[in-house]
Amino acid sequence: MAGHSQFKNIMHRKGRQDAVRAKLFSKLGREITVAAKSGLPDPAMNPRLRLAVAAAKAQSMPKDNIQRAINKASGGDADNYEEVRYEGYGPGGVAVIVEALTDNRNRTAAAVRSYFTKSGGAMGETGSVAFMFSRVGEIVYPAKAGSPDEVLEAAIEAGADDVESDEESHVVTCAFEDLNEVSKALEAKLGEAEAAKAVWRPSTTTALDEDKAVSLLKLVDALDDDDDVQNVYGNYEISEEIMAKIG
Repeated sequence: MAGHSQFKNIMHRKGRQDAVRAKLFSKLGREITVAAKSGLPDPAMNPRLRLAVAAAKAQSMPKDNIQRAINKASGGDADNYEEVRYEGYGPGGVAVIVEALTDNRNRTAAAVRSYFTKSGGAMGETGSVAFMFSRVGEIVYPAKAGSPDEVLEAAIEAGADDVESDEESHVVTCAFEDLNEVSKALEAKLGEAEAAKAVWRPSTTTALDEDKAVSLLKLVDALDDDDDVQNVYGNYEISEEIMAKIG
């Protein structure tokens, strides 16, 4: 029976991983469709689409899915998604930015507000926390792409602002408006990136104790799990010791 039980656990885990993957592909596909509708349906001629496709490839999204999402933009049945940004404060006074693509602003706003409220936080007006963040371009390469010095040299030549390297990756930062050009220049030197996208980077961070960290991560999980939510950013800091405790 133990073997049977273990098999069931493995199948349950795989089912959950498949569901998470399907949700991720759905969100990536939505961004591709919106990007394709915002300009030409050709990644070479549409910087936003090019970055959306690169992000999808980095997550191993099948080519057929990517092409379907692009084709959907020119189809008459394509949903009209609206880009919306929500801001607020989570547990411990953490500033949170939520980016969404929605076909029903009222539904999404109500859902996001409920997540903040249930976590003990509060949703604020647009601009209420964005001043604590900078909008920047972020390009991520695996460590095997090159040595820290090689990646730094390539980043400087590409016009990037900063590089942070560790044992697992190289994270290149550039000005938001330079993201497309810098990513193209880096690709010529280092190959295809794992990710290239615009992000909200906090100017300062708020350290959380164990209780606040648990509540904050529940809020982030709830937001991430919402189909309309594309990205979640916060200015929180959780120590490795606390992360090890809460798993």
